[in-house]
Amino acid sequence: MTLLDLTPRVATNDRLSTLPVVVVGAGPIGLAAAAHLIDRGIDVVVLESGESVGASIRSWGHTRLFSPWKHLVDPVARRMLEASGWELRDPERAPTGAELVEHYLEPLAALAPMASVIRTGTRVVAVTREGMDRTRSRARAATPFVVRVTTDNGLEELSARAVIDASGTYSTPNPLSSNGLGLLGSEEIADAVTPALPDVLGRDRAQFAGRHTTVVGAGHSAANTLLGLAELARQEPGTSVTWLIRNAQAVRVSSAPDDELADRAKLGSRVDQAVAAGTVTVVDGFEILRARRIDGHVELVGHRRGEVVTHETDLVVNATGFRPDLEMLREIRLELDDIVEAPKRLAPLIDPNVHSCGTVEPHGFRELTHPENGFFIVGMKSYGRAPTFLLATGYEQIRSVAAWLDGDLASASQVELVLPATGVCSTDLADAAGGCCS
Repeated sequence: MTLLDLTPRVATNDRLSTLPVVVVGAGPIGLAAAAHLIDRGIDVVVLESGESVGASIRSWGHTRLFSPWKHLVDPVARRMLEASGWELRDPERAPTGAELVEHYLEPLAALAPMASVIRTGTRVVAVTREGMDRTRSRARAATPFVVRVTTDNGLEELSARAVIDASGTYSTPNPLSSNGLGLLGSEEIADAVTPALPDVLGRDRAQFAGRHTTVVGAGHSAANTLLGLAELARQEPGTSVTWLIRNAQAVRVSSAPDDELADRAKLGSRVDQAVAAGTVTVVDGFEILRARRIDGHVELVGHRRGEVVTHETDLVVNATGFRPDLEMLREIRLELDDIVEAPKRLAPLIDPNVHSCGTVEPHGFRELTHPENGFFIVGMKSYGRAPTFLLATGYEQIRSVAAWLDGDLASASQVELVLPATGVCSTDLADAAGGCCS
């Protein structure tokens, strides 16, 4: 990387300097990005597809995070909140997703400087350069971005000096099929498939009680759901649970005693106990090929130990992990790793075959830079298909990016990060995709 690559050159003319930075997504990382930019006096607009901030987190709000409060609050956001009288809750306790939204994201978004820049119900469908597709190069860095959005009023376009994509990956789960393509027959069983982390003991209880549910995936999202279903099976007669994975072994969650994320360290052993007790039945080595509806039931067809076999169930929970939505970025020049779809310089630092959440090296704007000047993917989406993301890592990413956008190269380059010690998430990228560090 040359000195020219490191030099901020976003606001290179008078027009660009009058435009805001557009942040896509109003989750923890998107709101923290806005806080950092506001703190530096940079105009910003936050675009959130949901009807409120933290919309994706609300979907799995019943689930407890592994990280305690002390790792979940961005330092600049915390300073802004404390100036309004807000206090950090028990630093050592891990909150649920709902608590994170209620006690952190909502108060942060309600602060006057933040509330005025957040637009909810605004879905970004494409990002490009004004009057340019990805093939045109002349004066590209000096040309504003155009962000196309859809709202209740139809399509709109916004101009921006820079774009920070913090949209996450929750809305784009991996397919159930083992080959990575959309599952054949998915239309037949669509009404029997739920996203990862359903609230089986609360909001969604009636859907699962007294029925046979198969959880597909081998990460921590799958483990959390299995434990909920195991408890439901103890409470509701006729409820049964199957854990279907593609590998030959079911152990894909960390139960290392030296894991500083205590709640995560306990998860693996609790799932093992449910399997040993017979509450959860494991079907391993099953590579799903297609699905079909048979007599009101779902039938998954796949390869297992060299044979074509079928698995019958009532409901399927897709806990196979997530992938970044890159369709909206087709006209942006990206440099992505060809395996995990993370920024190419970042990918070696987050390889889940080598790194856990806590062994990822500090990184900032350099590792997140793409050929498209002024465009950054941050947060969970920056990790592509790797499941090793922690919020603390994302906060350091956006601190560095905001400094770079402000022309503060010294601060942007001084990247520091202290993460909790953790065990390696998995040695198989495909099955690690269920998530290790939620």
